[in-house]
Amino acid sequence: MAMAMAKNVSRGNLGLGARLMSTSGWWKTVEPAPKDPILGVTEAYLADTHPGKINVGVGAYRDDNGKPVVLQCVREAECRVAGKEFMEYLPMGGSAKMVEESLKLAYGENAEVLKDKRVAAVQALSGTGACRLFAEFQKRFRPESQIYIPVPTWANHHNIWRDAQVPQRTFHYYQPETRGLDFAAFMDDVKNAPNGSFFLLHACAHNPTGVDPTEEQWKELSYQFKVKNHFPFFDMAYQGFASGDTERDAKAIRIFLEDGHQIACAQSFAKNMGLYGQRVGCLSVVCDDASQAVAVKSQLQLIARPMYSNPPVHGALLVSTILSDPDLKSLWHKEVKVMADRIIGMREALRGNLEKLGSALSWKHVTEQIGMFCYSGMTPEQVDRLTSEFHIYLTRNGRIREVNCKVKKGVIKFKGEMGSSWSSEGAIGDAGHGMSIEVVRLALETSLGDGVSDGDATIGGDELIDGDGVIGED
Repeated sequence: MAMAMAKNVSRGNLGLGARLMSTSGWWKTVEPAPKDPILGVTEAYLADTHPGKINVGVGAYRDDNGKPVVLQCVREAECRVAGKEFMEYLPMGGSAKMVEESLKLAYGENAEVLKDKRVAAVQALSGTGACRLFAEFQKRFRPESQIYIPVPTWANHHNIWRDAQVPQRTFHYYQPETRGLDFAAFMDDVKNAPNGSFFLLHACAHNPTGVDPTEEQWKELSYQFKVKNHFPFFDMAYQGFASGDTERDAKAIRIFLEDGHQIACAQSFAKNMGLYGQRVGCLSVVCDDASQAVAVKSQLQLIARPMYSNPPVHGALLVSTILSDPDLKSLWHKEVKVMADRIIGMREALRGNLEKLGSALSWKHVTEQIGMFCYSGMTPEQVDRLTSEFHIYLTRNGRIREVNCKVKKGVIKFKGEMGSSWSSEGAIGDAGHGMSIEVVRLALETSLGDGVSDGDATIGGDELIDGDGVIGED
């Protein structure tokens, strides 16, 4: 009996040991993920202990002191929704009121497709969520299709369609030599793509270049899309933020609608309402008729169910409150115009400083581009040198955030310390290009001064978000 008990105990111990051994090493093959090309900039910035560091890489609007901006219309909307019983789950499709107001903003108050109830739409997790929902929808119902994406584009576009397992192709868009739109090559790619191809188009303020087609060019594109029966998917993350006019910034979408296209559109309210952390967006798909719209919406909701079930309520309440109230909506339009005009002024200041400081390059593209980013034309090597030697952080494609202008004392001190170490060898690249990193550094510091950490955990003077200080992008 005792021997049997001993055997049982021994077996029990062996079983425990075996279980302990079997549960170890499950994730030993997992390697660290590569740094995100955008969010990794902020991580590197936060790790830098230099007092004069500057972050002009990640897309978030700031005031002259590097502080986050909460719009007055948002503050007023917060007061109105405070105390209301809004903690219940939203439907899978989100807030019907928010979706309704979003559609009117994108398609127009009196759009025929809205009157005819031909638009299937759901609330989404900002622009990223809207794009991902559509990518999954495309894969499920057009499994043979692929998506054409511009070169360059927002880096996360590639991740979204890759993870949805939709094959990707690219089309020409930006011309580095002119720092403008390569419209001829763009049109050639549209013409040469197989009939019925899906194209991802930036509705306004192309990210990262800030280069948009003209109204006439949009009309030519719309015509060619009709000829080829292509499907246009618009990513509209900056409506109102590009020109200061929400109607003007929706012009590309309106042109395609007027020409009878069935389109899809991803909307985000992160930038134009400053609701970055609320994750408020909308995905809409124009259909043949009302019954088809009902079917498409039901499928979009079905896709959302295992992803996140239903979207968050608070940000949706803010958006619907602002857009449905005439006074708040008018105030929002004014505030968007102020932000857009300030960014335009930032562009003028940056160009002026670059020219005043003696750069041999033409910097007219700085003021010709629109939106919150300046596609500077700097090479990855030049960006690396700005970061390693001058602690200026931006994405390696040379994209600069045009939303800060007040120089902090730490930045001025840093410029004074480092300026004497630069002379003629500060030039990078072929002499014929005349690109002086010293000129770029000085211009960035005098035109785009960001908040200085002063040894504490801050981003542009703001407290860390979620403890990691990483500000996302839609």
